[in-house]
Amino acid sequence: MTAHANPDKHAVKVELQIDQVAVVTATEATATVRCTLGPVRRGARFDHIRDAVEAIDLELTQILAYHRSVEELDPVHTALVTLQGRGVRHLTSATPGSRWQAIQGTNPPTP
Repeated sequence: MTAHANPDKHAVKVELQIDQVAVVTATEATATVRCTLGPVRRGARFDHIRDAVEAIDLELTQILAYHRSVEELDPVHTALVTLQGRGVRHLTSATPGSRWQAIQGTNPPTP
């Protein structure tokens, strides 16, 4: 019997809430975020914004926590992150009286 790998079998769902976002280019943004589901690892892919219809395809390329580059961000912690890919223009900063926007996706496969 041959076992077949299921790429989604080991996918870990992750979520980041965006406080402030700065669009750097059409395909890159930096954002101050809070991890609400994770831990979120560098290389995570985000494919949708909670409660929105806009499509995104963003990769988490850098996490800076306490001015240090780290590989992952644990729940309830905040960090400055870099996101690259399609859909950067749909990211928004929180405003007084508004909910924080949340992006959802999966961590990269573990080696």
